[in-house]
Amino acid sequence: MSSVNKCIFVGRVGKQPEVRFTQGGQAVANFSIACNEKYKGKDGAEKETTTWVRCSTWGKLAELCGQYLSPGKLVYVEGKMQNREYEKDGQKRTSTEIVAREVVFLSSPKDRPQSSAAQDDGFGPAPAPFPVDDLDSMPF
Repeated sequence: MSSVNKCIFVGRVGKQPEVRFTQGGQAVANFSIACNEKYKGKDGAEKETTTWVRCSTWGKLAELCGQYLSPGKLVYVEGKMQNREYEKDGQKRTSTEIVAREVVFLSSPKDRPQSSAAQDDGFGPAPAPFPVDDLDSMPF
């Protein structure tokens, strides 16, 4: 039996995606998303934790992420978990990231993030649906 490496996250984009191109001309975009989880602590008080997830995308998807994602946008990311080794200041380091095969933009272009006081599900308010006349202009 073969193993499965599949991860799914929904969260808000932290910083503007960084898009670079390989020597062969293929786009790669790197960005992180914040995934919030609410729970009740032992004292009964509501608590919240945030897990930051590093993501990378390739090709046309990378270009779309660079063009349409921005801080605060809600996204669905699906892909595989991968460890990447690199050297910094003479020390070997490891970074874990999700190599995304699918990114779904859940926020409409007009959505703005709201304060955490308005959040009730850990992801903020539900995005407004796209007006019908905007669907033709969307690249996905």
